[in-house]
Amino acid sequence: MIDQTRFWDKAAAKYANDPIRDMAAYTYTLERTRSHFRAEDTVLEIGCGTGSTALLLAQSVGMYHGTDISSEMIKIARAKVSETSLPNLSFEAHPALEGIHAHEGLDAVLAFNLLHLLTDIPAALDAAHQALRPGGLLISKTPCLSDASFKIKLVLKLIPLAQLLGKAPFVQSFSVTAYDQMIETAGFEIVECGNHPASPPSRYVVARKI
Repeated sequence: MIDQTRFWDKAAAKYANDPIRDMAAYTYTLERTRSHFRAEDTVLEIGCGTGSTALLLAQSVGMYHGTDISSEMIKIARAKVSETSLPNLSFEAHPALEGIHAHEGLDAVLAFNLLHLLTDIPAALDAAHQALRPGGLLISKTPCLSDASFKIKLVLKLIPLAQLLGKAPFVQSFSVTAYDQMIETAGFEIVECGNHPASPPSRYVVARKI
């Protein structure tokens, strides 16, 4: 099995320099996410990467914590925040579950383009549920590869070979319906959702702890 930490450590520099593929969808995600924040909120973003999204969202809340499995990603994120005046923003190197377990009483847990890369999604959702205050929000955006177009599915068939060569991380395929069900089974009520972009569906979900 691929060492996930090593894979993302090696990918950190390239990841930091890669342009956002769909800026319109990314901007829309930021806008919708901000609309659910309050100025006093404490927010945790798991799988924060090199901190680009955190830097854009942290100014809208009271405290913003970012965690990532890659210490190399976190080094880049910390270098970015050192050049800003955002004392409410911090970064730590943790796998997703450990990152969640390190916090409690959160107003929101964010997971963007991460959950399909985890081996145990229900465990991460359960941990997020426990870490959130009553009524707290899980806000996620996740590719649902089982609903991809036929052409994209042909490309996805190459992933196992790429993984053997160390060129791709662990990834799960599931449908939009299955993803929504996982969230609801973990004790959340979906209050907003949509697919941005549409193919493969990148499922944006805002779910409230119940």
